[in-house]
Amino acid sequence: MVAMGRIFRGWALAEQYPEPGAGQRQGEDGIVQIQQGLAAWHATGAAVFRPYGLALLAAAYARVGQPEEGLTLLAEALAVTNDRGERRWEAELYRLQGELLLALSVEKHIEAETCLHQALDIARHQQAKSLELRAAMSLARLWQGQGKHAEARQLLAPIYDWFTEGFDTADLREAKGLLEALP
Repeated sequence: MVAMGRIFRGWALAEQYPEPGAGQRQGEDGIVQIQQGLAAWHATGAAVFRPYGLALLAAAYARVGQPEEGLTLLAEALAVTNDRGERRWEAELYRLQGELLLALSVEKHIEAETCLHQALDIARHQQAKSLELRAAMSLARLWQGQGKHAEARQLLAPIYDWFTEGFDTADLREAKGLLEALP
């Protein structure tokens, strides 16, 4: 439990700052804590949770402006997912991969869009509405940047409308703001 606490504490520290590069020292401290937590978790012999822990570490690297390191970790997480069949976080892994590809280069938009569609398909198959919402928001933001406002709204609105509670959560507040920004 201490290992998991360290992972989550490190992730929270890295996530404190909304823009990559801002508060880089805290983000780097968060990365170190996540790495220590993952090492401690691995030392117990436990294999469950590793893909999600690697996803949290990849997101922390993205926060400090190092998407390449994040993509390397996501490749490892996806390999573990495929090897062990632990598919609970697979949609989130693909969503993060799409986000990091875009952070690396806008020219990777086709590859990123493929990842985001894959994340959506997996979340839908698993009936994981929260993960579906996150993937849809990522894809809608990509389309919004490309001027595909109608497609973005058509994708996101029905998923957002599915929810009947939890509107004070960060994801639903973000989805509502994105829908309001789409003409």
